[in-house]
Amino acid sequence: MSSTDTETLRRFNRTYTQRIGALDESFLGTGRPLGVSRLLFEIGPDGAGVRELRDRLTLDSGYLTRLLGRLGQEGLVDVSPDPADRRRRVATLTDAGRHAWRELDDRSEELAQQLVAPLTERQRDRLVAALATADLLVRAATIQLREVEPTDPAAVDAAGRYFAELARRFPHGFDPGEPDHAGTFLLATSDGSPVAYGGVRGLSPETGEIKRMWVHEDWRGAGLGSRMLRELERLAGRLGHRRLVLDTNGTLTEAIAMYGRAGYRPIERYNDNPYAEAWFEKGLSADGSEDR
Repeated sequence: MSSTDTETLRRFNRTYTQRIGALDESFLGTGRPLGVSRLLFEIGPDGAGVRELRDRLTLDSGYLTRLLGRLGQEGLVDVSPDPADRRRRVATLTDAGRHAWRELDDRSEELAQQLVAPLTERQRDRLVAALATADLLVRAATIQLREVEPTDPAAVDAAGRYFAELARRFPHGFDPGEPDHAGTFLLATSDGSPVAYGGVRGLSPETGEIKRMWVHEDWRGAGLGSRMLRELERLAGRLGHRRLVLDTNGTLTEAIAMYGRAGYRPIERYNDNPYAEAWFEKGLSADGSEDR
């Protein structure tokens, strides 16, 4: 990234934080700073698990405890064990907390309307489109990527979403059968929720196979699929593979195009997957990059 790019990003941060009152000790005149107000908003009328809040807001456990303590002292939030799992703690709003949440939501809406009021309709459309793009790309740049067991609850969730999409898109549906847990898998999360998933299964010491490559529909167009593919190639390199293969269905045209851009070459059928209609391979160097 050039110095001009970083300066543009930093200038926007300074402009935006000032305009929305993030620097004020009392955010939107609520008497609470931004951090406390944001936590109150995230708990919301339906409540939220403490661990979920920590993951969603990427907060240190100690800091989150202090913020919850302040909201508790103000009589806005109760933190108690989850009746369904006593090992978990759940934060819920009190009656006063729900009133404070509605006030915060109303004031946030009022501020947003004030900010765009001087703009023409065309300018508002440009602003909304630009902010939607910026939001997607910033979140894509800050995903959390980690290696997971395929039986990890978040991995099971991601695989389930992948299977559900195949069932929707394949002309005759899709039946995953008994899930095959062989392989090493990567999970990408944003705000604590899965947004991309995939794994590498060894077919031989030299050859690995990419499995369950999935990107959340809301995240497509942000380059996350290509990034996940590169990460899986690096993973394959670390596992000692020098060749990667994969199969896909002909209806997944965007995936086929991505594999082509990434240097994958069509090959003959190498497996008995009844849903596969196209097969690809790519050679890797020792570091997992493309072997030219």
